[in-house]
Amino acid sequence: MSNPRHFLTLMDFSPAELQQIIQRAIEMKRDHRAGADQRDFPGAVLAMIFAKSSTRTRVSFEAGMAQLGGHAMFLSPQDTQLGRGEPIEDSARVISSMVDIVMIRTFGHDIVERFAAHSSVPVINALTDDYHPCQLLADMQTWVEQRGSIAGRRVCWVGDGNNMCQSYINAARQFDFELRIACPAGFEPSADLVAANADRVSVVQDPFAAADGADLVVTDVWASMGQEEEEQERAVQFAPYQVNAELMSHAAKDALYMHCLPAHRGEEISAELMDAPDSVIWEEAENRLHAQKALMETLLLANR
Repeated sequence: MSNPRHFLTLMDFSPAELQQIIQRAIEMKRDHRAGADQRDFPGAVLAMIFAKSSTRTRVSFEAGMAQLGGHAMFLSPQDTQLGRGEPIEDSARVISSMVDIVMIRTFGHDIVERFAAHSSVPVINALTDDYHPCQLLADMQTWVEQRGSIAGRRVCWVGDGNNMCQSYINAARQFDFELRIACPAGFEPSADLVAANADRVSVVQDPFAAADGADLVVTDVWASMGQEEEEQERAVQFAPYQVNAELMSHAAKDALYMHCLPAHRGEEISAELMDAPDSVIWEEAENRLHAQKALMETLLLANR
């Protein structure tokens, strides 16, 4: 197929297609736990390109591809020409001619866009500085498993207006919920993205106002990869933005809270919430495996 489908942001699929992937992920999770053989893609090869380090992304994609009967190949800039200045376009042409699907975790979002434009196989954005759509599939799967449809619900994002926050803005449109974002001045998400979704997204500075009546409260680390030198300065500015029992007391009575991990316990989220017996954070983490398997299956079938 000359033009493969890619998954670079949630906007690459229709709302109905995203719902299908979530339902398929739930089904595949159930079947996997029941011991079903899911090796429907024997010999399929996934190239995993990592310019940023990872635990969950690598384990979930590598395990997922093995469970689908295929093989995952780990490529880091240190071990390949990617880190030695070969144009992304050239790497894309060559790598995609030898594998069936590609996953990229990198810095600039333009890198995955350029790679996808020259790839003959589907490309998955496994995180860029702007978006983290695979995590949103896992988060939405977790919500659906726990509470059913998220349409019409109120979601609160607390913390940095980072790639996760921006993917939540896309999710608000695609999954039809209201999103309130609370972040310190100067750390807001893309103004253009907020403006384009102004009918359902609002940005405030007061975390308690944002959390008021929320059905779901979500956060992430205050300093992402590459921002380590800002960590101490950010810790001061973000101190009032911790997700803890006090903040959750302003949310809806049965509200859930999520974190894409890794977490800095006692910073953006209290250890008490992390370790609470009813926390869905660990389920959310496991769902990366199932959501991505459903995504890879969808893309591989579309490219047959």
